[in-house]
Amino acid sequence: MPIKIVIADDHPLVLKGLNDFLIENGFEIAAKAKNGKEAFDKIKAYQPEIAILDIQMPYLSGLEVARKCFEQNLLTKVIIITFEKTEKIYNEAIAIDNIHGYILKEFAIEEIKDCIETVMSGLSYFSPELLKFIDKKKIPEELKLLTQTEIKVLKLVLENKTAKEISQVLFSSDRTIEKHKSNIRSKLKLSSKRQSMVIFAKEYEDYLLKYT
Repeated sequence: MPIKIVIADDHPLVLKGLNDFLIENGFEIAAKAKNGKEAFDKIKAYQPEIAILDIQMPYLSGLEVARKCFEQNLLTKVIIITFEKTEKIYNEAIAIDNIHGYILKEFAIEEIKDCIETVMSGLSYFSPELLKFIDKKKIPEELKLLTQTEIKVLKLVLENKTAKEISQVLFSSDRTIEKHKSNIRSKLKLSSKRQSMVIFAKEYEDYLLKYT
């Protein structure tokens, strides 16, 4: 039996594109809505397994619709689609218990099928690009003192590469790399011992390996 879905977006082209894609992929569109009030009424009337809601709509936002559904004990699981990448909006969304997915519109067609299947399996789905964007904004304060090149040098130090090896990776001279390392020590107030930089790099290993 196909999964029953209500979709809502105040942009007709987005709504049509989403509708056509979902039907082509075997989902049942119970209803479509052009604003938040209409979306809530359709969810209440059709009780779909999934509601895919634009975050910014007239009358009620996607978040407000999700909140009203939760308050009225509707079992519909909500997936938000949006251009919003702000951490504030993301935090508001994950604080609402029945929001199980958050997709950026520019990746909606690529991700929506996986998102629905993930949500229906009992898990949550958030656009990888969104999570990456938010995590990148959470750069540790100490690393904000460094340039991008200095962060790359620090990552290579973490990998136990010598100045010569680092210079080959970054297409630079040994002397330039030593200058970068000196700047890193100065900015971070590290001792001149090589081990001090390795210890610091290990402290921020997760960030260095993930984002540089």
